[in-house]
Amino acid sequence: MTIQTHTPADVPAKNKQHADVVDAPTRDKGKDGRGATTVADGVVAKIAGIAIQEIPGVHALGGGAARAIGSLREKVGQKDLTQGVNVEVGQTQVAVDVTLVVEYPHPLQEVADNARDAVYSAIEDLVGMEVTEVNVTITDIHVPSEDSESDDAEREPRVS
Repeated sequence: MTIQTHTPADVPAKNKQHADVVDAPTRDKGKDGRGATTVADGVVAKIAGIAIQEIPGVHALGGGAARAIGSLREKVGQKDLTQGVNVEVGQTQVAVDVTLVVEYPHPLQEVADNARDAVYSAIEDLVGMEVTEVNVTITDIHVPSEDSESDDAEREPRVS
């Protein structure tokens, strides 16, 4: 992926009055002679993953198998911030697919909308690329009482 630097004349006008002045951004890479910047797809995915983890109601990223592998990684001190995040990066645009688990009783649509907004903001602000879509798939609901019961059972031996 290449991030382009633009002079004001290169950037399409956001104000409709000036839309006739500039039709579309130029696609010349490094035209100012200073070189081009390339950002790896994994970096874009990691930025999206970090943004989503900060959303209230998001318990985990990824489906069942990805979460199982992720928990093994965490036990050895490695955390995969791109787990559950897939990106398709073009020249100037990014499409993102996110798979997540929501904490009960958070409203699913609200969590999905907040995650979507966070990804749009993070990628557009930090990477400088347009996000065309963020597809959110919710694969599970995390019920906190299930974990606390299983944690208590592991901590306290049963007496017969």
